[in-house]
Amino acid sequence: MSSQKIPFNIPPKSTNELRYIGEAIENGKLSGDGVFSKRCTEWLKQNIGSEMAVITSSCTAALEMAMVLADIKPGDEVILPSYTFTSTATAPLLFGAVLVFVDIEPATMNINASLIEAAITTKTKMIIPVHYAGVACDMKTIMALAEKHNLIVVADAAQAIFSSYLNQPTGSWGHMAAYSFHETKNIVCGEGGALVINDERFKKRAEIVRDKGTNRQQFLNGQVDKYTWVDKGSSYLQSELATAFLFSQLEDGEAITDKRLNIWNVYHSELKSLEEAGKVERMSIPQDRLHNAHMYFVKLASRDVCKNLMLHLKEQGIQATTHYVPLHSSEAGTKYGKTSGAMIVTNDLPYRILRLPLYADLTLDQARSVTEQIKAFFKGAP
Repeated sequence: MSSQKIPFNIPPKSTNELRYIGEAIENGKLSGDGVFSKRCTEWLKQNIGSEMAVITSSCTAALEMAMVLADIKPGDEVILPSYTFTSTATAPLLFGAVLVFVDIEPATMNINASLIEAAITTKTKMIIPVHYAGVACDMKTIMALAEKHNLIVVADAAQAIFSSYLNQPTGSWGHMAAYSFHETKNIVCGEGGALVINDERFKKRAEIVRDKGTNRQQFLNGQVDKYTWVDKGSSYLQSELATAFLFSQLEDGEAITDKRLNIWNVYHSELKSLEEAGKVERMSIPQDRLHNAHMYFVKLASRDVCKNLMLHLKEQGIQATTHYVPLHSSEAGTKYGKTSGAMIVTNDLPYRILRLPLYADLTLDQARSVTEQIKAFFKGAP
């Protein structure tokens, strides 16, 4: 076994994390909606072009807040891909929605926009597209369907910070979009997320929902002499210490993304020969989208090849990993959801992809050593 150790992920470092955390402590306010929270929300509004942004404790919390704002009720149908993390499904499920799973497209592994309309019924209220690997879904088609059928679109942009679609930030598409700043993402604060609101009709209520259902913001703005409980809500705000850390990451976000893109490009270039030989299929990025190098994965010929390659890399001290088990095939998925049409791609591709190590501090030489071991595996394969 090689002595070299290459983990799958190491959270990125940024310039001013400790300094900003110290400032937050000195400021004397550690709960949500402090100085650094406001700096983060302003950054998101300016860089995404959203009407409003709320820094939350997780992307899951952001999705749940979106369900409150969309007024999801028992029996409402929500369309989403089966190939996604559980939070995409549990957020609407908490409010009694029926999950309707649609197949993915093989190129990007995003929801197949051409199959969505067939899943729409009189009970459909929302579509939740997921920008897998930081590569945007076909949002132009999805938004046209939403307008035609009067549906709300909440984009799960957990992996999509610093990516774009048709030259617009990915999070600017959809009535709302939820980001993740979990330590496995490109930009992090340990545990964290954000809900960006692109539709004016949700903005005023969001100020109430985010703050435990109270009109506290109106009180702080001097609009009322005291605040009280006026609507549904929860404690969705992130702490000031976490947002201080996050703001430093956002400031350095372009540099972090550039490092990841350089690594992604090494993988893509070095694995071209294996694709030409029919051994792997590389990632495919549509021309109208710019990705953020959230991950690099290869598609293998079979489940066995995927498993054996992962074991080979592990023996060399390299941690590669598969990804989601499709939700429609899970215990909860069969209980709370239903499929629309055949899940041909979803039943196949997720079991044949292998994700390679990718993080900002991974050196290009380390990335090349990963591809060398992949080539060695196929050279020795029968």
